[in-house]
Amino acid sequence: MMEPMPEAIKQNHSGNPKTYQAMVMQCVAYTNGVRTEDIGLEEISEVIKRENTFIWLGLREPNAPLLEKIQQEFGLHELAIEDTRTAHQRPKLEEYGDTLFLVMQTAQLYRDSVQFGESHIFAGPNFIITVRHGSSLSYRKIRERCENMPQSLAKGPGFVLYALIDFIVDNYMPVVDGLQERFERLEEDIFKNRFNQQTLEKLYDLKHELLMLRSAAAPLQDICNELMRFHSHVISQDVQFYYRDISDHVKRIDQAIDSMREMLTAAMQVYLALLTVGQNEIVKRLAGWGAILALPTMVFSLYGMNFKNMPELEWPYSYHAVLASLALACGLLYRQLKKSGWL
Repeated sequence: MMEPMPEAIKQNHSGNPKTYQAMVMQCVAYTNGVRTEDIGLEEISEVIKRENTFIWLGLREPNAPLLEKIQQEFGLHELAIEDTRTAHQRPKLEEYGDTLFLVMQTAQLYRDSVQFGESHIFAGPNFIITVRHGSSLSYRKIRERCENMPQSLAKGPGFVLYALIDFIVDNYMPVVDGLQERFERLEEDIFKNRFNQQTLEKLYDLKHELLMLRSAAAPLQDICNELMRFHSHVISQDVQFYYRDISDHVKRIDQAIDSMREMLTAAMQVYLALLTVGQNEIVKRLAGWGAILALPTMVFSLYGMNFKNMPELEWPYSYHAVLASLALACGLLYRQLKKSGWL
């Protein structure tokens, strides 16, 4: 869900009011942890100079002109802006002077499949900017939660950054649970001997999504460890220990993903083994029926069965005797193969 554009932003672009309307979620100033006003983009450079005040700006799929405007207002580094413009970055934490630039991948379940998005965050001593790309949940709930905690919000952008990362990490767990349910359904198909190519393809798709989820979550461990020890100009010491809680969550998620990957690998091996066993059973049955048919084939190929009386047996009932003997021999062979499990 997209947040409505503040009225102040509309007024500051009266010449073309819809220019940034779909891309700017909210631009709010906070003083001593209290929301003071919604501001326009043109006011940022002035408001940001106020004492005990920071700005929280939310963007979604910003275009190049908007990013250039944001770069000018906040004094952001051009390399970070370039990464934000192109997106599709790996999770990382970079420092440009007094500004931290973070890239995180978001994940959510949609119709039983995982949708991945990307969030870029600029955090400075007196501002924090969130840029959402692709499939991503709204950060409105995070803003409301922080605004209901003015004492914590007074700690500045470092606390907001914690709330954002914590929200992203918390949304990984429902995705892990959803993938676990998919795996359990596939596991039932495997042991019910419903062999088909779609089952194997679904197993590979599930493994691919697990790998992507792990590549999104695992780097956050190192990011949190760095935020706990460094960058005190953005994250005060009384906020740094909050990131320890996120680190613990990431560890649990990483362990859950690794456990599921091991189970998935084992399930794929079992599936292929059962498929091989099933193919062997088919081969055994074919071999058994081949052995049964070999008896009449050998006799019929020897005599042809095209004579009134059997050659070498001057007995009018020779034909019937041979058929009866073959039927008896085939029956005994079928019984023996059935008993041994070949049929």
